[in-house]
Order: sequence, then structure tokens, then C-alpha cells
Amino acid sequence: MKNILNHLFDHKHLTNTEAKEILKDIASGKYNPAQIASFLTVFIMRGIRLEELEGFRDAMLDLCIPIDLSAYDPIDLCGTGGDGKDTFNVSTLASFVAAGAGVKVAKHGNYGVSSVSGSSNVIEYFGYKFTNDKEELERKIDKAGICFLHAPLFHPAMKEVAPIRRQLGVKTFFNMLGPMVNPSFPRRQLVGVFSLELARMYGYLYQQSDKRFAIVHSLDGYDEISLTGRFKMITDQAEKLCMPNDFGLKRLTPESLKGGKTVEEAAKLFEKILRGNGTESQNEVVTANAAAAIRCARSNVEMPEAIALARESLKSGKALKSFKLFIN
Repeated sequence: MKNILNHLFDHKHLTNTEAKEILKDIASGKYNPAQIASFLTVFIMRGIRLEELEGFRDAMLDLCIPIDLSAYDPIDLCGTGGDGKDTFNVSTLASFVAAGAGVKVAKHGNYGVSSVSGSSNVIEYFGYKFTNDKEELERKIDKAGICFLHAPLFHPAMKEVAPIRRQLGVKTFFNMLGPMVNPSFPRRQLVGVFSLELARMYGYLYQQSDKRFAIVHSLDGYDEISLTGRFKMITDQAEKLCMPNDFGLKRLTPESLKGGKTVEEAAKLFEKILRGNGTESQNEVVTANAAAAIRCARSNVEMPEAIALARESLKSGKALKSFKLFIN
């Protein structure tokens, strides 16, 4: 690791193959925590290169425990996190709204590292027991329209890194990798990213695949469609710069999207919105992101119809029903 670190400290970069092999060595326990922390910090101080991101992704996918859910052709709704905005759990809520609208979802998630409450924190608060049992996950997706893939159960090789990430408490390149390494290898995906540069890297890598995808980034820094201003949407068909009113939605204030300060507060807010008691702003931002997922999952549905389907799922209680079936 000393030679690798000196190479990086000299402002040099890694090839795809080098990045892949280093991450595999980290996962195998070859390096100590201080060395791993130093390695992670390099990519906090400078931007990651496309080849490096691709190599890290390939290593994670090689090491994961895969699960075949292709019979459901599910979509994943996953954000990178790391935007520092402390919003409520938008993508997780949007996942249940999409499921309530009839879209099959294989949600990949983890505990929060740079935020108070990640998707796994919220799901666990309500008593859900994480599993990587295929039959149980299929039962969930059959019954509730959604299953949850808790990252540590499918990426056991990353146990060397998890405590270091928690101790650092800041975003690392693992935030960037999260949406790319869903162990069910979904062919449909809505991804929210925390920077425009990362959105473009994701777009390039996804264009090399057979995925139907939508990558979103709000230009004021959110890793989702925040409706607080302009947002970029990169899909397998086009790249667009959008405004909320392009879809008949109101522009929101950052303050209206704030989440709780604890996991308990975040979970209570999550349930409140799901029960239809959220504010207009909370409902609208969840609707917008769920609609983007519905549009991505169903090629024959345009955005206005997708928004109507998402709104109806939330208001009618279909999203809540999906959540109850999922938890129970």
C-alpha cells in the first residue's frame, strides 16, 4: 500500500485493472485500517477518474453475492448520498410509491454514513429483518411489489471497510459505487448522484450496458429531483436540463425538504408522509422521484402520466399498503 499511496500522492491515477485489484486486496484484509483510511481519503481530496470508478465497480460486482430477480424485471431507486443536504428519505419513500403503482422494485440500500439516516436505518426501525434469502425476497416482491437488498449481506467482502467509513463519517467513493453494485443486476434503474461530474460518469458507464436508466442530479447539489431548481436528467435516450414546471410541479424551498436529526425522527417523518399526512412539498418531491422511476420502468408511460400514477399511489394509500405488506 505504501507504493500505491505514494503513486497517488504524486497526483497520478490508477488504471481500471489497478483499481479493481487494489479493492479486491482491501476486501481480502491485505491492508490495515490506517492504510485503507489513507487510500479512501485520496479520493475525497481529488476527483475520481472514470477508469478508477469502473475498476472499483467491477471489483465490487465480482465479490458480491448475486441474486437472480430477473423474472420480475425490477427497477432499483438508489441515490449516492453524500450531498450534505440532510433531506428526508426521498428515494426510499419513492420506492414504495412506485411499488404501490404496480412497478416491481429491488431496492439496494445501506446504513447512513454521511447522513443521519440511510434507507437501511429507516427500514430497520420499523422492525424489518434484513435477509439475503432468495425465497424470502421473492415472497416480498410478490406480495408487496418490493424487496430490500441490504448491502452488507450481499457485499460481505466489504466488512473491512465498513467500520472505517463509519469512523470517517464523510462521503467516500463507496457512496459513488452504491447504486452501481445492486447484487440483482437490475436492467432498469433510477439513480440520484451528488454532482454533475458524477452524473456524466454514470451516464457513460451505463451507456455501455443494456440498462434502461435515468440519472438525476439537481444543480444546487441534491442527489435526487429536489424541485428546488434546475435538475439534469440523463437517460438511455437523451440528456435534458429540466425545471419543476416542465412537469407541472411547483418549485420548492430547501427548508421544506429537511429530514429528522435522529433515526427515530426520520422514521416518524417517513411514516407520516407514507400515510398521506406529509406537507405539500414533501408529497411533491416524493411524487416527482417515484414518477421518474415509473417512467424509467415503463417505456410506454410518459412523465405526465407517471406523475399521476405516483400521486395516486401516495394519496390512495397504495404506497402505504405496499409498505405494510413489506414490513409484515
